[in-house]
Amino acid sequence: MPAPKILVVDDQPINVQLLKRKLEKEGIEITTAFNGQEALDSVAKNKPDLILLDMMMPDMDGIEVCQRLQANEASRAIPVIFVTARNNKEGKIEGLGVGAVDYITKPIDLDETLARVQTQLRFVAINREMIDLQRRLAEARRAATIGAVTQGVAHNLNNLLGVVLGYLDLIKTHYEKPEQVKRNAAQVESAVQRIVVIIRQLSSLIIKSRFPLARCKLDELLDGAVARYRNDSNINQAVVIENPLGSLAIDTHVEVFEDIVGKILINAWESYGDKPADARPIWLRTSLVEKTEGRFVRLTIDDAGNGIDENIRDHMFEPFISTKHTVGVGMGLTVARHTLRNLGGELSLEDRVGGGTSAILLHPIEHKMRK
Repeated sequence: MPAPKILVVDDQPINVQLLKRKLEKEGIEITTAFNGQEALDSVAKNKPDLILLDMMMPDMDGIEVCQRLQANEASRAIPVIFVTARNNKEGKIEGLGVGAVDYITKPIDLDETLARVQTQLRFVAINREMIDLQRRLAEARRAATIGAVTQGVAHNLNNLLGVVLGYLDLIKTHYEKPEQVKRNAAQVESAVQRIVVIIRQLSSLIIKSRFPLARCKLDELLDGAVARYRNDSNINQAVVIENPLGSLAIDTHVEVFEDIVGKILINAWESYGDKPADARPIWLRTSLVEKTEGRFVRLTIDDAGNGIDENIRDHMFEPFISTKHTVGVGMGLTVARHTLRNLGGELSLEDRVGGGTSAILLHPIEHKMRK
């Protein structure tokens, strides 16, 4: 494991040498700087794990150095310990306020300094371990998803192709019976359309680029999404829309928005199983959500269907996970969440009070990339 690297910055050479000698005895690699600009240049070149920074320096003091480090993405995460002769409360608050993690007062107590340095280096090590763990978890999830998609695609396409070949054999066998040929051809067409849907969904999962966005009125988006869902699925029953936000303008892509909402609506419709069409209520409600990332529209799509199946609760967003036994289904939620995340939003499912399921869609009102 490489030795930790610390940058010591002070315009007084004696302070630099004292700290350098003490820390090097502990196996720490030390680089030095004697003014603010040297410190910034050294950080860019050497990428230290920790910076000991004097607050009071000519030309560019420690406060400005720390501010510049915080403004740079490459150096923002490097912890800074201020070394200061100012022992008053205001000075300490000022230092912590610009991003320092700790402070040491002059005259320097070398043993105390070493203890504070070692504490911060432990934090750095823990943070790196967490980042590495997150990276490995992400890689594991990605590998698992690729495996699930590959297996699911192979299974579904094989089944669908088997359906196609089976009905083609029937057509060849009964070619002299036009009505039977027509029925069998319809089955072939249906299976081929399911294959097309799978390929289209896979393409949408691969796409990571941002969609071109436009400023759209929420009420028109919801009406369009519901109309498209009813038309595409040949469903006559209305969706109850409660939209207190009215014509609030949001940045989105109309077709993508309608597709996401449509996938959730058909999921809600199918949650009722074999119930008659007039016994399948679906509600769509809107509200505003304030988050640190900005303002979001919260779309809640409720149904009173069979609820979340316990057998798939932990895998609902994995591809080809479905309670239906029809060949060629099971990617709607996967695609919807993936697409919504590309728009800067999120999708989750939870149990609805009173039975059924609540789908929660968060969509940003203003997109950061919008020109």
